[in-house]
Amino acid sequence: MCGIAGEIRFRHHANTQCVEKMLHKLAPRGPDGKGVFSHGHTCFGHRRLKVIDLSSHGDQPMHDAELGLTLVFNGCIYNYRALRDELSALGYHFHSTSDSEVILKAYSHWQEKCLDKLSGMFAFAILDRASGDVFFARDRLGIKPLYFHHNDNGFWFASTLPALLQCEFVPTQIDPIALHHNMSFRAIIGSHTLFKNVHKLEAGHWMKIDKTGKRICQQYWSLPTYNDQSGSRADYSEDAWKEKLRTALYQSVERRLEADVPVGVLLSGGLDSSLVVGILDDLGQRNIHTFSIGFEDVDNESGNEFQYSDRIARHYSTDHHKIHAQHSMLLTHLEPCVKAMSEPMVSHDVIGFYLLSKEVSQHVKVVQSGQGADEVFGGYHWYPPMAEAKPDEAARIYAANYFSWREEDLNKVLAPAYRNHTHAMDFVSDYFNQCKATSAVDKALHLDSAAMVVDDPVKRVDNMTMAFGLEARVPFLDHDLVELAFQIPHQLKVRDGGKYLLKEVAREIIPKQVIDRPKGYFPVPALRKMQGEYLTLARSIFSQPRARQRGIFDMTYVDQMLESPKQFTGPFGSKLWQVTLLELWLTTHNISLSH
Repeated sequence: MCGIAGEIRFRHHANTQCVEKMLHKLAPRGPDGKGVFSHGHTCFGHRRLKVIDLSSHGDQPMHDAELGLTLVFNGCIYNYRALRDELSALGYHFHSTSDSEVILKAYSHWQEKCLDKLSGMFAFAILDRASGDVFFARDRLGIKPLYFHHNDNGFWFASTLPALLQCEFVPTQIDPIALHHNMSFRAIIGSHTLFKNVHKLEAGHWMKIDKTGKRICQQYWSLPTYNDQSGSRADYSEDAWKEKLRTALYQSVERRLEADVPVGVLLSGGLDSSLVVGILDDLGQRNIHTFSIGFEDVDNESGNEFQYSDRIARHYSTDHHKIHAQHSMLLTHLEPCVKAMSEPMVSHDVIGFYLLSKEVSQHVKVVQSGQGADEVFGGYHWYPPMAEAKPDEAARIYAANYFSWREEDLNKVLAPAYRNHTHAMDFVSDYFNQCKATSAVDKALHLDSAAMVVDDPVKRVDNMTMAFGLEARVPFLDHDLVELAFQIPHQLKVRDGGKYLLKEVAREIIPKQVIDRPKGYFPVPALRKMQGEYLTLARSIFSQPRARQRGIFDMTYVDQMLESPKQFTGPFGSKLWQVTLLELWLTTHNISLSH
């Protein structure tokens, strides 16, 4: 729910002008209301999507005169009712039925320790009006975003990077580390953004800024590792793990029903989204709104998986909506899709999520989605090779299976200023060296669940759904469920092609036909092939002087890609699309690079 923005000035009073510009950019995230609050050196702004407490009592920025605190918050606290009862027993009085007010009281009582109490997805800022200190926090798995820039004069923050860039103080100089992340990982990881000195608050972290500009940041949660196979864990049978996992899954899906509006499901027809529907049915939900999307076939490559989503919809008698996306829809919606991207997102299915979200928003305000299950439960193709790898080979084997570009090719496509660096490989090597898991596959699962999932699928779904004021909830990334998953031996996850234990649980809940099917994705063959209109689009983009003069890519190499796009296709799709998307993102957001 919502979009947040603000500024803190260290030498002057805050000005609402910059915050108003950011809120204008954030308007799609919160179509139900807008609020701005300025107090001395600090200004907060909020765009509201009404999901819990639909009255004006839930409006933000939210003030508590008695406590002297002001809040802007994006997300949902699933256990807010229990926390409200606990805080009421401690003497706190509530003036709304919102989860936002629960955060205010919880912070007043427990300070940063309140984060240990919160179950949900969130990014928020709280101003202590007496001291001028501002406290920021982001949920454990980074489901809700928070971007910021800090310099000697002030501090600016927003829910998206394009919104933050509305402030003239925010620099746009390419960060070489982020560029290498983007090219290799297809995402920009951790605190980095595409631009130097522009950051994300990392998942599971809090941060505090005082009125002089002093900033402290601390990690309050990290994904644990479990290497001790002795004691009770060693005694757990497969059936015992199945029961624990089943219980946690039901708890997670039920938590995400917390809303004062109906909750639907994005139904791809794969194991994960189908399992969510099955659990909801078991929990007594009827006439569930489900939504699927499919595309036209290209060169005998199927563009939809309706045969599977239809089966689930019929089995559970859902209120099912199918979107048939024509090539013309892809082309006409590509630019607004890119405009909705907070950062460059190269995955071919991002346009699918955009078109799907557009349709879904006409019916519901909240949906559950299956993102995160592959990372948490071992569903990707690179996990089996990791299971056989020795620890000292782990980073190399991971890179060989995960990276989009080999180092020698990256040194050809990037301009000379960005060549001969190993930023992506260094990140993986450092992560694996620091990760306390002993096996290579557990290190890979840990990296993907704690870092990669945050800045690729989760960000993708958040951006595309919020472009239409639609809130997406991801039950497979419930922190209790994820912590349990990392106690489960990896053999029970990667066995038989991956997600073994999750599939065994699913066999008792949903039709087997969607469990043992080949793994699918949002298939968008037209983009994977980079032919026809899409190749014409790429050639048009790179014919512009602005694109050829940016200095990010070696244009001679890009011209080779434009001439023979089929030769530049890897396991993650078209490499030409990857470089095209980056330039298209910069152009669509009218970003001029500083040097």
